[in-house]
Amino acid sequence: MSYDCLFCKIAEGKISSYKIYEDEEVFAFMDINPQAPVHIVIIPKKHINGLDNVFYEDEQVLGHIQVVAAKIAKQFPEMKNGFRVINNCGENGGQTIFHIHYHLLGGRVFSWPPG
Repeated sequence: MSYDCLFCKIAEGKISSYKIYEDEEVFAFMDINPQAPVHIVIIPKKHINGLDNVFYEDEQVLGHIQVVAAKIAKQFPEMKNGFRVINNCGENGGQTIFHIHYHLLGGRVFSWPPG
């Protein structure tokens, strides 16, 4: 955990959030600035700055996040017809909080390209 990281503080319960899912490796919560009817942020509890800072030892938790995203999506009827999982990496990629995280969005039709 990084003690100056917003997402580390959320995962530790030091900052309140609307928790959707938690296990030993992952924490998921509702986004405070939703971009879709359902917008959930999924993070590893281990602090990793971004996708450009992952190593082989992170492979298990990153794969686990994909499984958790699918599990969460099944709990929301709004995601029955599809959903999107997004990771923004670096400033040019739109990353604003430098703790790797994935946005699980659903409840509307998404266009391509995304932006």
